[in-house]
Amino acid sequence: MYYKFSGFTQKLTGSAPGASFSPQGLKPGLPAEAPTMIFATPTKVVSEGVSTVEYLGANKVPDLQRLFQSSDGLPVHLKRGVPDKLLYRTTMALTVGGVIYCMVALYIAAQPSKK
Repeated sequence: MYYKFSGFTQKLTGSAPGASFSPQGLKPGLPAEAPTMIFATPTKVVSEGVSTVEYLGANKVPDLQRLFQSSDGLPVHLKRGVPDKLLYRTTMALTVGGVIYCMVALYIAAQPSKK
């Protein structure tokens, strides 16, 4: 007799020979349809003769390159203004606070217990 693991009862149950030799979730086969594009969705279907594809979004790379490569004396992580400064200062405050918290915890852990 052949057995396979039942995901419902969490026990071994009797099964047909074919089912016992192909574990659940590992059956061979091809997907029914092609996967969708993740990073860019074309606005129209590309035909055989056309080699260009129009995308929904605008290309922001040249603008960002111009912004980040400008020599204005600012570090790269602060080039976009107020949001970057806020994120940087919040990160630094949390880092300093975490270091102080760890030092206090180590100091308390190093003290002998009073009984």
